[in-house]
Amino acid sequence: MQANGIHHVAIICSDYQRSKQFYTEVLGFSIIRETFRSTRNSYKLDLQIADGTAIELFSFPDPPPRVNNPEACGLRHLALKVDDLDAAVACLEAKSIAVEPIRVDELTEKRFTFFKDPDGLPIELYEA
Repeated sequence: MQANGIHHVAIICSDYQRSKQFYTEVLGFSIIRETFRSTRNSYKLDLQIADGTAIELFSFPDPPPRVNNPEACGLRHLALKVDDLDAAVACLEAKSIAVEPIRVDELTEKRFTFFKDPDGLPIELYEA
C-alpha cells in the first residue's frame, strides 16, 4: 500500500459551537460543509486547512472525556505546519489562547510549541 497524504483528521468535541468558533475564528480553517444529522443528534463540520487537508469536527451527545495522559494509546496530538512560529504564537496569544514556551526539536532542530483546543486536545505548531 502507498498512501500519498492525509485526507482528514476527525475530532469529537463536547461543545459544538465553542469548537466551531475555535477552529474557524481562532485557527482560521474555512468551512466546507456543515451537516446536522438528526438521527444522531449530531453535527458534522467539514473544515479546510490551507494545504488541502480536512478536519472533520463531530458533536455527539455526552461523549466520554478525553484521556488526559499524553502517552495513552490513540491520537497524541494534531500538528500544524507554520512558516513563522513567532507570528502564529502572537496571533494565538492575541486571541487569549495559552501557548507553551517555544522549544527546539532535538532531532530536526526545528522550533515547535503546543496549545490546546477547547476540549484539551493538544495542538502542535511546527515551524517548516
